[in-house]
Amino acid sequence: MSDTTPPRRKPKPPMSRLMRLSLKAVDWATDATRRADGTLNRLALSVLDPRVPAFSSPCRGVASRDLLLDAATRLRARLFYPAAAGRADGVERPLLPVIVFFHGGGFAFLSAASAAYDAACRRIARYASAAVLSVDYRRAPEHRCPAAYDDGLAALRYLDDPKNHHHPSGDVPPLDATRCYLAGDSAGGNIAHHVARRYAAEVAAFRNVRVAGLIAIQPFFGGEERTDSELRLDGAPIVTVSRTDWMWRAFLPPGCDRTHEAANFAAPSAASGVDSPAFPPVLLAIGGYDPLQDWQRRYAEMLKSKGKDVRVFEYPNAIHAFYVFPAFNDGRDLMIRIAEFVAESATATGSE
Repeated sequence: MSDTTPPRRKPKPPMSRLMRLSLKAVDWATDATRRADGTLNRLALSVLDPRVPAFSSPCRGVASRDLLLDAATRLRARLFYPAAAGRADGVERPLLPVIVFFHGGGFAFLSAASAAYDAACRRIARYASAAVLSVDYRRAPEHRCPAAYDDGLAALRYLDDPKNHHHPSGDVPPLDATRCYLAGDSAGGNIAHHVARRYAAEVAAFRNVRVAGLIAIQPFFGGEERTDSELRLDGAPIVTVSRTDWMWRAFLPPGCDRTHEAANFAAPSAASGVDSPAFPPVLLAIGGYDPLQDWQRRYAEMLKSKGKDVRVFEYPNAIHAFYVFPAFNDGRDLMIRIAEFVAESATATGSE
């Protein structure tokens, strides 16, 4: 009889067979369109991930429209807002807080007009009673770091201009730039963090925008080492070691590894802005079946060590990007947490 210990079976999150098939399709599309030379088959991606249009008429209680934020870089965004906050003749409408959102996709995939993120931003706007400005940032590998971070800061500069707080048509409710939140999941959570620290490092340059909170949903960070969760959960849906390796190579500046500040939040050069009093409170969501969870917990520890306000919400049965899939009930709880975070931060901001 052999005394060889059998390999440990990889844990599987509880989900239906249909959900597993859907996730396999997502994994296949990601793997089929990324090339070994670090490029992407954008034509194939445009077929597999068709853009959905904005709707000025309410869809599930939320309307949307596309905006040009920066003509020089052709940076665009999709603005979502609760329909109840739209036009009301003769009635003064309250200012809406603004959540500046960055979609996931490993810095390279998806867009603000992808069906999953269009739906996710509608849910956030509806639950939080807020406007959501989903930034269609430039993607890797065509546009490497720091292009996405530059685009995030450009979105804040757009909001800093008072003329952009009121849409000419009058259908869009006025925006309150003093109650601004940065949010994103996966790579978008990484972008939201780096935009927050850039904002905090140069807060005096903003006349109107005040960032009141950072919503980091399973943010994508990394390093040269393999963590326990990366090894234990390699092969989980959405995130694998081979995919994240490819994504970092496609995003980081040429010649850089994951000791770079973009990936490594503990790098000395990554402290700029985080040490500022203007760096906002953080809501951090972590999934129990997410291979990136160890990095996310270290991120929370780093922020707490600097005296930052961090609220961590753990979802033990959640895979990476769980909240964009309606089949996962934890997504509703996260929406409620986000709404509470925005409401509490807004109250704190208003009392200053």
